[in-house]
Amino acid sequence: MSPSQTASGLRTGSPTSSHSQTNPTPDLRTTLHTEMTDDRCRFHLSQLSELLGKLKTKSLFLVADATAFEHSGARQCVTPQLEGLHVTTFTEFEPNPKYDDVLVGLDAFRSSGADTMLAIGGGTAIDVAKLIGTFAVSAGSPRSIILKSQPLSGTPCPLIAVPTTSGTGSEATQFAVVYLDGVKYSVDDPRLLPTYCILDGSLTAQLPPQITAHSGLDAFAQAIESMWSVRSTESSFRNAYEAASLALTHLKAAVDSSCPTAREAMIKAAHLAGRAINQTRTTAPHAISYSITSGYGVPHGQAVALTLGPMLEYNAGVTEADANDPRGSAHTRDRIQKILELLNCETPAEGKRRIQEFIESLGCQSRLSSFGIQTPEQLRDIATQVNVDRLNNNPRKISEEQLIRLLESIG
Repeated sequence: MSPSQTASGLRTGSPTSSHSQTNPTPDLRTTLHTEMTDDRCRFHLSQLSELLGKLKTKSLFLVADATAFEHSGARQCVTPQLEGLHVTTFTEFEPNPKYDDVLVGLDAFRSSGADTMLAIGGGTAIDVAKLIGTFAVSAGSPRSIILKSQPLSGTPCPLIAVPTTSGTGSEATQFAVVYLDGVKYSVDDPRLLPTYCILDGSLTAQLPPQITAHSGLDAFAQAIESMWSVRSTESSFRNAYEAASLALTHLKAAVDSSCPTAREAMIKAAHLAGRAINQTRTTAPHAISYSITSGYGVPHGQAVALTLGPMLEYNAGVTEADANDPRGSAHTRDRIQKILELLNCETPAEGKRRIQEFIESLGCQSRLSSFGIQTPEQLRDIATQVNVDRLNNNPRKISEEQLIRLLESIG
């Protein structure tokens, strides 16, 4: 994509504007933001040196997914730009951020004397970097912060986030996932929002088709869920709508080939979905997915996608009696109608089928039985482990029995 082209208002040219030219530039080393903005996004990894210069970086702590750093081409591009800097590299972490891995990274960061952090990889690498940076300056212990018995405090050093997958949108959010004692927690605070991000679609070109599909489905689900979330705003809706549209148009091409246009479109889709859920958080499909992933080994994006279509149909039936959104059932039905228009469908049932067909066109599954999930005991187990925080963002209330019936419909 050339510098003059745009996607959903996400500018890909120079970050300067008439506004930034007439106002003092904030000190990005000490300024906390609540959302990612266009002026803090770059679109090629070769622009890293510009950002390091802006931050007056002398010592860098690099958190990198070792495989992604090598195979994406990031190492080749990044290494020359780090000449003259003191660099400490941390790669000792497993997929899905583990508490013990974060502690190892925290010790390494404190010993490094770094003044800037750089995260390169998927959601895990970026979340690990967020947690290390914020824990390092907080008065409370990491465990107490995760368990919400103490708040985050202090101002973390600047973080530049470089995603190598098109899925989580973590580079645009103020929260991070961490597993403590086998339980998944989310740390949520503006201090976790990266200072800058670099959205370079070429870094995703070597991803296997299945990972491309699963990560893309996560971005697509985040966008759809954000549109109907009880916390949605006009701003979040615009970002989410464009993200879902980009995914519907380009994800299959990204899965089937390394088409640069499709890869650029999908990294923007994931980023815009990230911006959207930073305002709204996710809803029922994500709430249900966590136990499907932890209990049955279903990849996250695939697990979320399983209930997305059925939940669209369920939410379309909202009434004033079971509306969860204070704006009322009519507001939710209006949002569902806009989603149906995006899907080019007339009814919620058609919308459900369209989503399931989209999932299957990517070589993914739309039935729980494909993963050996089919007994009443398994379905009830999933229903009883739903994430309540995420479920509360859903626009229509759902009981445990209703949830079991929904799961039975895709058994």
